[in-house]
Amino acid sequence: MKASNRALEILQKTYGYPNFRGRQAEIIEHVIAGNNAFVLMPTGGGKSLCYQIPALCREGVGIIVSPLIALMQDQVDALKQLGINASAINSSMSIESVRETKNAIRNGTIDLVYVAPERVLMEDFIELLQQSPIALFAIDEAHCVSQWGHDFRPHYTQLSELADKFPNIPRIALTATADTPTRKDIVERLQLTNGRTFIAGFDRPNIHYSIVVKDSPKQQILRFIKENHANESGIVYCLSRKMTDEIAEWLCEQGFKALPYHAGLTAEVRAENQRRFLREDSVIMVATIAFGMGIDKPDVRFVAHLSIPKNIEAYYQETGRAGRDGLPSNALMVYGMSDAAMQRNFIEGSDAPLQQKRIEHQKLNALLGLCEAASCRRQIILEYFGDHSGPCNNCDTCLAPPETFDGTIAAQKALSAVYRTEQRFGVNYLIELLLGKSDERMQRFGHDRLGVFGVGKEYNKNEWQSIFRQLVAANLLEVDITEHGGLKFTPQGHAFLKEKQTIRLRKALPGKVKAELKTRKVQLEENVDQPLFAALKAIRMEIAKAQNVPPYVIFHDKTLREMAVSKPASREEFGHISGVGEKKSARYGDIFLNVITQHETLVA
Repeated sequence: MKASNRALEILQKTYGYPNFRGRQAEIIEHVIAGNNAFVLMPTGGGKSLCYQIPALCREGVGIIVSPLIALMQDQVDALKQLGINASAINSSMSIESVRETKNAIRNGTIDLVYVAPERVLMEDFIELLQQSPIALFAIDEAHCVSQWGHDFRPHYTQLSELADKFPNIPRIALTATADTPTRKDIVERLQLTNGRTFIAGFDRPNIHYSIVVKDSPKQQILRFIKENHANESGIVYCLSRKMTDEIAEWLCEQGFKALPYHAGLTAEVRAENQRRFLREDSVIMVATIAFGMGIDKPDVRFVAHLSIPKNIEAYYQETGRAGRDGLPSNALMVYGMSDAAMQRNFIEGSDAPLQQKRIEHQKLNALLGLCEAASCRRQIILEYFGDHSGPCNNCDTCLAPPETFDGTIAAQKALSAVYRTEQRFGVNYLIELLLGKSDERMQRFGHDRLGVFGVGKEYNKNEWQSIFRQLVAANLLEVDITEHGGLKFTPQGHAFLKEKQTIRLRKALPGKVKAELKTRKVQLEENVDQPLFAALKAIRMEIAKAQNVPPYVIFHDKTLREMAVSKPASREEFGHISGVGEKKSARYGDIFLNVITQHETLVA
């Protein structure tokens, strides 16, 4: 059977989906043929199929490198539900279980095995793999490879060893968030330059983005949850452990089921709270960034940030944990300049080399530009990753445009200051120049004699900072991370001046402002029979508890919603529901059909 036909058959019969999405088929065919690949695909876009199906189509065992020991078992459980022979090897397993899995690898009698990067690099494990039939290596969360990325992990950099030791086995690296420098770094560090890069887009159209100035953050988050997500699962990100504990406790006092998660808790408490979040309904996880990578829970309906993250990659990855099932979801960020100051202190206080600190400052500035932008949030995020879209009509600035002013002259002055100083200086220096504040350094360069010296006194320092951030966000300027961290023109910046373009900018917000939450009530399908949907969720929970697995491992909410709309009356009709493969149809068809039949009888 042709590889593409075999892959489609597995998709339909095993996974229960009628067709591949986006570039999945192209990627899968490429890897099945034995080629290397780097895949960038948004969270919830179906990355896992891009290595799971090729592993099932090729001879041997698929080795999946994942940094998340705590989540490996859930991933394995989900595969077993589909009838796929999968396992993991990690420190939480018994010696006997590890021995059995190693024997299965050696004999080629298992389909997929999840391992941590530390494990896969051990000398004895490398020897095992060299004696075994290996279908492919998949390196998940590949941004961890890059020091340019937002979640760098040193062990990941050593994974280039796989290319040296196994030159004829295809390797596929996957991530949901990586800007251009990070992508280049991943490809080079993992020696994937002889493979293909697949960028499957960044857009998450089901997520509504809202960013609001911090003003009584507890009340802001309370109103947001009550009005939009009263009985739904979500994540609230905080900057500190102390704040995480306080918000979790306070939300519990308000009647919500909220749990804390941060590195200050014991491993046992973290594991239990994560287990409850994954396996119970309507749990809110209040967490630092220690939580979330690789979380597969598909029905997270909101992600809220009570402090700004460190950059757009982190923000996009964290918000991408909402709505993995493709259903409408909300992302709210409550931000203040004090958060930015704290993030800057983190950068300056780190042991990172000066070059790395410049990179981090640039990325933080881009995030602040997103916060203060007057244009579509989604456009700015996608532009940051080199992707494009029109206004999305699904973010706060599209639905309730902020107050703006004609910033054309201000932009011209800012760009002129960059040009006249030879594109070598940072924001603070340029603002001092525009405000006419001379010092020894400025005098040494002769910049106090330039025509732009003192031409920007109509704005204060805070307003100019906002203007420069928005010009970076609008891609008219960028920070030169290869030289002195100075601002320099982009091609769009040159065009702006040359073609005498105009621009509207968001008014800089004063320190204390009454912030209006411009979120969107999540509206799911109106034709879903809600009582039936509730009954299907209830039986799913019973099955999940009996098997000690998360409910979404049985069926996603999206699959249950389709059942509650189409109301299948036979096993054949049940098998046509998206997400119901052959094994699940055989295992659960009669149970769910019985619930549907009973419901229809009651309402008849």
